[in-house]
Amino acid sequence: MSLTTFDPTEIETRMRASLEALKRELAGLRTGRASAHLLDPVQVTVYGSRMPLNQVATVTVPEPRMISVQVWDKSNVSAVEKGIRESNLGVNPIIDGTTLRLPIPAPTAERRQELAKQAHKYAENHRVAVRNVRREGMELLKKLEKDGKIGEDEQHKNSAKVQELTDKLIKEIDQTLAAKDAEIQKV
Repeated sequence: MSLTTFDPTEIETRMRASLEALKRELAGLRTGRASAHLLDPVQVTVYGSRMPLNQVATVTVPEPRMISVQVWDKSNVSAVEKGIRESNLGVNPIIDGTTLRLPIPAPTAERRQELAKQAHKYAENHRVAVRNVRREGMELLKKLEKDGKIGEDEQHKNSAKVQELTDKLIKEIDQTLAAKDAEIQKV
């Protein structure tokens, strides 16, 4: 954020980025339904370096409870399998040539509770991030008023805009969390 001018669109952009990051994190939580995003955090050691799974294979979802990973180079199949097993996603790959099939078991009640806790933790982290952007915006407005660059009325008006935006984004985060929570708890 520029330290000399106040730009509400920049504040909104930063807050929305946090909401989008939350959506990506929640997409990676296993809810009992197969999702290609489940494998997004998986790192694979191939060609002497670590890289994301999607750079060495194609991930598809042919059935609601099955993920298919088509490895491009046959020599990387065992490395991909190892990467998936080490990712602690709770899935066991079945190797079929250069394709790995990942059956997604229905989560137990205990596992659903753990997933819900994790989702709530992600949401709280992003609420904090939105509030931090709000705090930075408010501090900038106070500094600009103190330095005489904006008047008191303008500072109060812009502070109200920042607060309104913060409330709106926090509500969107809560709605996103509620939708994911419902998806997790669905048997």
